[in-house]
Amino acid sequence: MVNIVEVLVNYDGVARAKHLAAAGVSDFQLKTAMASGAVFRVARGVYALPAADAGLVSIRSLPAEPGCVSAAQLQGLWVLEPPAQPHVAMPHSRNYPGFVCHRSPAPPTLLDSVVQSLRCLPELDGLVIAESAVVLKGLPLAALRRRLAGRNDARERRIVAGIVPQSQSIIECLARFQLRRAGFHVESQVNIPGMGHLDLMVDGRLGIETDGAGFHMDKESFEEDRRRWNVTTRLGIPTLVVSYPLLKNHPQEFIALVRDTLNRLSAAA
Repeated sequence: MVNIVEVLVNYDGVARAKHLAAAGVSDFQLKTAMASGAVFRVARGVYALPAADAGLVSIRSLPAEPGCVSAAQLQGLWVLEPPAQPHVAMPHSRNYPGFVCHRSPAPPTLLDSVVQSLRCLPELDGLVIAESAVVLKGLPLAALRRRLAGRNDARERRIVAGIVPQSQSIIECLARFQLRRAGFHVESQVNIPGMGHLDLMVDGRLGIETDGAGFHMDKESFEEDRRRWNVTTRLGIPTLVVSYPLLKNHPQEFIALVRDTLNRLSAAA
């Protein structure tokens, strides 16, 4: 006998009756689970676990499926800004107040959601999602290019051309985007003998290391960061260390820091 809670977990905590039935959940099991409080009926033909995400409950109660940036969030992709309204995918052209509606197969595939994000969101937001789909989920760049081969997809193709499959974090993605937009030549994951890979190299002279506090709080990571910085200093590679808040909230300050540092390096040469 199937476990209804496990079935619901496979649907991120919210499923329609037809999906429960297809998984082998009987009417008796469903009623028993509801009577015990293990499962709740949240809309006609829609059932959820008590701890289910409220946004997902509202989406599947339409009925629709998460799309675009909302799907990216649920799939654990990098997201720069949470959406003000949930984005949904559905195979018809109906609109629902309070939701951004995308006409597409439902549920959308990872590729569908990434393409929706590229077409719907600002350039940087779309790049962050698309790059993380490639880096974290193994989405082939070739598949993205094939889907964006249309005459009206020039903007999206330009964004995809900026994806670096070796990218290590959303912070690196943000820094690279801001630097390229400011006209700098940027190399990613540059191999430095004795150090490993430097996140970014600007104009072949200035290193950039992106520092996410959440990844650098344990003693081992702290010591490794110091070792890396000491190697770049010993090799004569000036390196700036930048944070997510700086890149996200003060990009012009970041660009000014990089430009001033490069100018001082030129003056000292």
